[in-house]
Parts: sequence; structure tokens; C-alpha cells
Amino acid sequence: MLQKILLGLAAVIVALAGFIATRPSTFSLQRTATIQASPDIAFALVNDLHKWGEWSPWDKMDPAMKKTYEGEAGTGAKYSWAGNSDVGEGRMTIEESKPNESIRIKLEFLKPWAATNTTQFLFKPEGETVSVTWKMEGTHDFMGKAFSAFMDMDAMVGKDFEKGLASMKTLAEAEAKQRAEEARKVAEEKAAAEKAAAEAAAAAAAAAPADGSTAAAPTP
Repeated sequence: MLQKILLGLAAVIVALAGFIATRPSTFSLQRTATIQASPDIAFALVNDLHKWGEWSPWDKMDPAMKKTYEGEAGTGAKYSWAGNSDVGEGRMTIEESKPNESIRIKLEFLKPWAATNTTQFLFKPEGETVSVTWKMEGTHDFMGKAFSAFMDMDAMVGKDFEKGLASMKTLAEAEAKQRAEEARKVAEEKAAAEKAAAEAAAAAAAAAPADGSTAAAPTP
């Protein structure tokens, strides 16, 4: 009886392994958000890795996680993190940065399991808005295939992408409004200065003699 149970269990394991082996070896997922701001505002939030803490969904999972940075922003900049079981440990390296157009990042997970993926951000102007697409691609080893067989990775990671883009939208649109307000104030101050100058010129012209001569100074 025991032998039959073991043989049956072995058959199930073999069948399961065979099923896992047939799973796709690559994956790709993405999410897009439309932001009421110019491309440079959204681009800066991604291109400067120091700013990820302002909108990244994973920072909120472990506010106490350790972070280290190398470089300021753009190509070559690096960011490493080490946190709790929710965020694990890993690093990001910006491999390519095209101002206000696209950013490609090498994403390396070290814990709880090792994996290397490629992340891309695409910025597409659409009138007075910008469309931001967050995309991730990679390959699955056997364990990755097993995980994807029972978990919907697109739904799980995609949910985090949606949260991150929503936070980015809030920040970028607030910055856009602040810039617009500052520009409005500058325009109003310029208009007021021009009006005052025009009024002063008009007053000076009205005070001048009609024949264009200048008043003679009194003789002592």
C-alpha cells in the first residue's frame, strides 16, 4: 500500500515538474498613466534615484529599509536597498537615460531569491499631458516558472506599478501647478512693471511743454 502511495506521489511530482517546464521562459508586463504635466517633471522623478522614495510603492512597505546611492542621476547612477521580507534586497542601475524620452534600468534582486530583469520608463507627450509607461521584462528559471504557474505575476506586480504611477502622477501634477502659479506671478509682476513704466512715461510726456522745448531755469 505504501509503495503504491509513493509511486503515485512520484507520478504527481513528475507530472507537475513537466507542467512547470512547459511554462513560458520569459515575461513582460507594463502599466501606463496619463499625467497633467510636462515630460521633464515626470522624467526627473525617475531619472534621479534619490526621488524614488517619494513615489515608489515599495518604500512604503518598509520605511526602515536601508538605502545606498552611487552617482547623482542619469546613466550610471545606482541605488541599493535591503529591507524586510516584503522588499527583500537588491539594486538598480540606470543603463540608459534619454532626457524626457526614456530610461532603461537593470533591476537585480538578491534576496529572497536572485533574479535580473530590465525595467523601462517611456515618456510620451500628448498635448498638455505626458503618457508614462512603466515596463518590466525578464526571464524565468525553473523556480520562476513554478511561481508563475500558481501566481498571476502581471496582476501582482502590475498592482504595485499602478500604485507607483498614481503617486508619481500626484507629485508631478502638484509640481506642474506650482510652476504654473510661479509663472503667473512672474507674468503679473512683469505686466505691472510695464504698466507703471508706461504710466510714468505718459505723465512725463504730459508735463512737457507743448512745443517740445524745455523750461528755462530761473535767473538768480
